[in-house]
Amino acid sequence: MIHILLFFFMLERVGLIIIFAFLVSKLKPFRTVLQTRKSWGSRAVLIAMFGMLGVISSYTGIRIESGTIYNAGLHTGLTESEAIANTRVISTAIAGLFGGPIVGLGAGIIAGVHRLMLGGFSAVACGISTILAGAIAGILGRKYRIHRTFSFKHVLAIGIATELMQMALILLIAKPFEEAWALVQLIALPMISMNAFGLFMFCLIIKTAVVEEERTKADQIHDALQIAQLTLKHFRQGLNEKSCKMVAEILRERTGVAAVAITNRNGILTHIGVGDDHHIPKLGILTELTKKVLAQGRVITAYDKKEIQCPNQDCRLQAAIVLPLNVHQKTVGTLKLYFTDPSHLTTVEEEFAEGLSRLFSSQLEYAEVEQQRKLLKDAEIKALQAQVHPHFFFNSLNAISSLTRTNPAEARKLLLNLSTFFRSNMQGARQTTIPLQKEIEHVEAYMAIELARFPTKYELIYDIDKRLLTVDVPPFVLQPLVENAMHHAFKNRKSGQITVRVAREQQHMLLQVIDNGCGIDEERLQSLGREVVNSDSGTGSALWNIESRMRELYGDEGSMQIATDHNGTAITIKIPILKEEVM
Repeated sequence: MIHILLFFFMLERVGLIIIFAFLVSKLKPFRTVLQTRKSWGSRAVLIAMFGMLGVISSYTGIRIESGTIYNAGLHTGLTESEAIANTRVISTAIAGLFGGPIVGLGAGIIAGVHRLMLGGFSAVACGISTILAGAIAGILGRKYRIHRTFSFKHVLAIGIATELMQMALILLIAKPFEEAWALVQLIALPMISMNAFGLFMFCLIIKTAVVEEERTKADQIHDALQIAQLTLKHFRQGLNEKSCKMVAEILRERTGVAAVAITNRNGILTHIGVGDDHHIPKLGILTELTKKVLAQGRVITAYDKKEIQCPNQDCRLQAAIVLPLNVHQKTVGTLKLYFTDPSHLTTVEEEFAEGLSRLFSSQLEYAEVEQQRKLLKDAEIKALQAQVHPHFFFNSLNAISSLTRTNPAEARKLLLNLSTFFRSNMQGARQTTIPLQKEIEHVEAYMAIELARFPTKYELIYDIDKRLLTVDVPPFVLQPLVENAMHHAFKNRKSGQITVRVAREQQHMLLQVIDNGCGIDEERLQSLGREVVNSDSGTGSALWNIESRMRELYGDEGSMQIATDHNGTAITIKIPILKEEVM
């Protein structure tokens, strides 16, 4: 009868261990600690957690005196004739299984020393066995990789072995032997079976939680990869209304949320779903929640309508998660998932949305790289066209040929300039930025060749702050502008003046090409730098390419402006500079 009572009392204590296992399995920090247990910080957390669980197990144990069982109260101290039956070994064994020998030993020392301090004739034996149980479980757990495989036959074997060791130590160390033998006869079977069962249940609960989490992550990854495959072709076009509308429709269909919206820094690009009657594209940023995300660059979740702060009082959207879209560590827009029922916004939805935010940010960065590559490729093609342009090439050779007899030194100098021009074209076409000095050399080489052919037609003036020569600039920003001025600014004129000016304006560098030509008519000016146009006087592709590269490389920090009238044209390029770049 006593054995049966002890079985039930031990089952109650094991129930506490099972409840503890269920609770910690739901805590993300606990799972994170288990996954990173090799760090000393994680080990310390596990040692403290399971060591204290062992202490609590001792406090709540079943007191036994002269064969009588007392199942009540907390035990802060035992007399020399008393002992306790408890689940302490489960906590240290679990620590060893999941944390390794060091964690098992650490938790065992905490729980074992505490048991020794409680007293009782079996205190020394129980204290030593508690310490050894943690270390042995850690060694065996690592050998059989139980934290990975969750081999339940090994778990049961370890649980039985550690309790058998405790019983053996009680018989060897506890005095008098007669009382030790009587105690072991009473508690051996209940403690061995119940503690092994408790260890088994703890591992089962943790395994179930881990499997559930891994399955959820696998589902999320599967869904994210499918969404990535469907959205990549749209985000390759960049962050615009058309691409964002297609992405939002895919997201709403795949996630089942009430609404999906995407914005840039200036306004709504698309809103699909509930609320599309007032969350209208081309309007400015509507909700205060979105403005916060754009300003702070972090994920913000709203669980009620007041947190969204939509100015439309009839808006049905009750919860939202707003995520930043980052390109090169700058927030360029937001992704917003809306819900009409706040209970649908779970932690799973939040984690999935955060993954989508990182995914879309990567896709936008990739789109920017692709766009920049296309622009550079276009610049390379233009450069190669200039290299093999029959008029430019043969006119240069004819000029050099005519000088070989009359002025060999000048002919040699012109050949070197032609070589420099070709080399600059090839090098610049393969680099995103080059030092300003290199771009100036490109201009000088080109002008030297042209001035050799038309020595009195053009006058080139350089006004350059030499401290800026080491600042990096995109290639092909000055030479195409000088070439354009020579070919288009002085029609029906016998001569003209071109000024290349480089100056500093606070934290920006200004690159200017100024001519005193005939200017640009208003209709053509509206399209220059914004698109490639078909015209007898040129396509404007050079200006479009420069403007596009400024926007892609520097965002709002870089720009190109054109000022023109009947007295000439001034094209100004503005580029941000760093203090350390300046000589």
